[in-house]
Amino acid sequence: MLRDGAGQHDRGEWCHHQPHPCPGDERADYLAALRTGGRSFEHARTSLLYGEWLRRSRRRAAAAGQLRLALETFERLGAKPWADRARGELEATGAKAPGTPARGILAELTPQELQIVRLAAQDLSNKDIAAQLFLSPRTVGYHLYKAYPKLGVASRGELATLDLTDPA
Repeated sequence: MLRDGAGQHDRGEWCHHQPHPCPGDERADYLAALRTGGRSFEHARTSLLYGEWLRRSRRRAAAAGQLRLALETFERLGAKPWADRARGELEATGAKAPGTPARGILAELTPQELQIVRLAAQDLSNKDIAAQLFLSPRTVGYHLYKAYPKLGVASRGELATLDLTDPA
């Protein structure tokens, strides 16, 4: 029971009277929105948002399913920016997006490693990269440690000599 000053209420009743949803209600909100159906684009956008939420909640397998549905719909509708966003999120789960072109040496990197390596190649410190990506400097260091062997480099200085752009 929660106490709000006016008496005791159970969690459901208390949450019902709050201006924002209570923590933990997000999943139910997404599922309810997906059940309503609606137009293809809106349904795909909801799948994308739910997939992003699942991935950030460390539920990668469930996220991948939602993100694949969103990607397929966005591609069918020709919504390239939305498809690109869904593809990036899907790859961040560790799953390969259908139709993702090989990127040569960069294909070995995870999306997070690629983003960090590109920033490190611009001579940013781990602390600066961490602040920009909302990570800890230690996490940035870990990703660089994992990326160096994949790229065949031994130091941050060697990153500047690599072509880290995606082929067009």
